[in-house]
Amino acid sequence: MPKPSVSEARLYLCTDGRRGRGDLADFLDAVLANGVDIVQLREKGLEAREELALLEVFRDACDRHGKLLAVNDRADIAYAARPDVLHLGQDDLPVTVAREILGDDIVIGRSTHSAAEASAAAVEPGVDYFCCGPIWPTPTKPGRHAPGPALLRHAAALGTDRPWFGIGGIDLDNLDEVLSYGVNRAVVVRAITEAADPGAAAAEFAKRLAAA
Repeated sequence: MPKPSVSEARLYLCTDGRRGRGDLADFLDAVLANGVDIVQLREKGLEAREELALLEVFRDACDRHGKLLAVNDRADIAYAARPDVLHLGQDDLPVTVAREILGDDIVIGRSTHSAAEASAAAVEPGVDYFCCGPIWPTPTKPGRHAPGPALLRHAAALGTDRPWFGIGGIDLDNLDEVLSYGVNRAVVVRAITEAADPGAAAAEFAKRLAAA
């Protein structure tokens, strides 16, 4: 099944391996069938073998649904798992080094937390997309300063053709506010992973982002 390009992606989901719930495969099927374009395994503290085993489940689901698989932070894991996307934080490997390891075919994303970082990511060679946030404080990044709507307005004003996403505390209740800052792509975590019906939550996000 053909996969979207990152420029076509609107809804980016980060989730852990749901080992406590034991429903990873069913969860991935539900969200990928209902509008999630990119899914990233984000679970700190995993040994490499554990992460690769989980990524096999993600890879199978993404291939069946024609969606993009992202690895967080680690170029070595990406080298082994061969995802579609590697997402790098500000303190991770330089993009140039990740490119040397992984080649030109993988999509590379950047996290940005300030206007200066967003401006740099919009033009940095080798970067395919970037994320701006957190918009609001979020338990997934405890203690991290939330730059808020000003960062989103800055990114929107850059006029870059490079895709960028808002991230940090986005849910269905505040999505319209987020969109009002110039965002038309979103990274979502708890509003889907903790939803009573993750597939329905994903579908609603996808519908509203597509209309933005």
